[in-house]
Amino acid sequence: MTTTDLPFPGLRGVPTATAPATRKDFTSDQEVRWCPGCGDYAILAAVQGFLPELGIRRENIVFVSGIGCSSRFPYYLNTYGVHGIHGRAPAIATGLATARPDLSVWVVTGDGDGLSIGGNHLLHALRRNVNLKILLFNNRIYGLTKGQYSPTSEVGKVTKSTPLGSLDTPFNPVSLALGAEASFVARTIDSDRAHLTSVLRAAVTHRGAALVEIYQNCNIYNDGAFDLLKDKDTRDEAVIRLEHGQPIRFGRDGELGVVRDPATGSLRIARVDEVGADAVLVHDAHAADPTTAFALSRLADPQTLRHSPIGIFRQVERPAYDDLARDQLDAARAADGPGDLAELLRGTDTWVVGDEA
Repeated sequence: MTTTDLPFPGLRGVPTATAPATRKDFTSDQEVRWCPGCGDYAILAAVQGFLPELGIRRENIVFVSGIGCSSRFPYYLNTYGVHGIHGRAPAIATGLATARPDLSVWVVTGDGDGLSIGGNHLLHALRRNVNLKILLFNNRIYGLTKGQYSPTSEVGKVTKSTPLGSLDTPFNPVSLALGAEASFVARTIDSDRAHLTSVLRAAVTHRGAALVEIYQNCNIYNDGAFDLLKDKDTRDEAVIRLEHGQPIRFGRDGELGVVRDPATGSLRIARVDEVGADAVLVHDAHAADPTTAFALSRLADPQTLRHSPIGIFRQVERPAYDDLARDQLDAARAADGPGDLAELLRGTDTWVVGDEA
């Protein structure tokens, strides 16, 4: 079998399918069991519709999840799937990606699963640049356990576990990923299928760890959390769309732009007619230094998410951990032969108990 080539270099080494597939081929026979109206349905439909584009066999795709509403995802895809334990999906997926270069490995997690108990695993998968595609569903609440506050809930959030309002400063998942030196970081919205699909396409093109944060509505326990970004009357001034190589302008007529403050060097929002079009920052997702990408991630108001950038914040090339690990193992085999597992387990630090000699 041949292996995939452009336009998805992230799938290098994965065998191609022998026949074209359709969305139906990637839809399992399991009843989808999310609350009616949940944003997860939209994400599932987008992923099922996108997977045939990859041109690879279902048997060479694995979705790994932890615990939470998002973690039911593997059941609804006709691919291989692993429903793991709370927060450990990146660790399981790292082992799969390293041992099996013929697989396309995906992680599905949520703001609770991925950023609370699983925070350490997520950060190190990104730091190592393992060739994983990580979908982080962010609904700013614990849904499966019935409405407790999560690591992304805003300060003052009243929930079952914070009846007087949350005191915790929320994580910004994009900022967190950029701080971990992730090589691909993006954000999209569950209801914007065209944008979501375009971001998935870019993530698969990337060779290395790709984190995609997806704003996802929980209509039972946190309904309307992203209405400002979705309502036709407010979204034009609330959402900042990032496109590599393009000036960062937004608003109904592009009247607002992102500029760099000459006094502080930080980024701020300004009216283009006041600062001039030349002052508007041109987005560079390929910049080696993540400083500006991090500054863009900080534009979103942590309470309302007003001025939330969506799109690809960072997309840079650096070696993938699993590729390097396999190269290192091949070099060791070439130098020292296949090795002896029994000898390795015995080790060199041995002694005899009770020897009188």
